[in-house]
Amino acid sequence: MSEAIRKALEDIRPMLARHAGDIEFVGAEAGIVKVRFLGTCRGCPLADLTLKAGVEAMLKERVPGVERVEAVG
Repeated sequence: MSEAIRKALEDIRPMLARHAGDIEFVGAEAGIVKVRFLGTCRGCPLADLTLKAGVEAMLKERVPGVERVEAVG
């Protein structure tokens, strides 16, 4: 599952990079994926929207077993 998550996140990176941001895969356990926002994404008021409507939606669609995505510090 981890490799599939990493590959999927590579597809969302260019969108984040346009805003001088990035995302890092931290880990996954029991269907919960943990990521860390980097750059200007860290602390951005739209980070929650990006997480749920962008990252989580895409991972649920492309990686079987993903139930939820959480951002960590």
